[in-house]
Amino acid sequence: MKQGIHPENYRFVVFKDMSNGTSFLSKSTAQTKETITWEDGKEYPVVKLEISNTSHPFYTGKNVLVDTAGRIDKFKKRYAKKD
Repeated sequence: MKQGIHPENYRFVVFKDMSNGTSFLSKSTAQTKETITWEDGKEYPVVKLEISNTSHPFYTGKNVLVDTAGRIDKFKKRYAKKD
């Protein structure tokens, strides 16, 4: 590996999936201003995710659409067949 190109400031961060509410603790260099109290009683920075392995159709085997901003309705409206 090349020297001096990898970050040195790894820290524990909670990643929270906003589509189903699951969270997990991992090390990361991601910057955030929000914090959350984890199960061990300590406060950690929290990074909010739209989708993770607990809600992604590839990992769950279910075809669930996560519509966060009405994108599906907007798409259907735009490309609907006109009679």
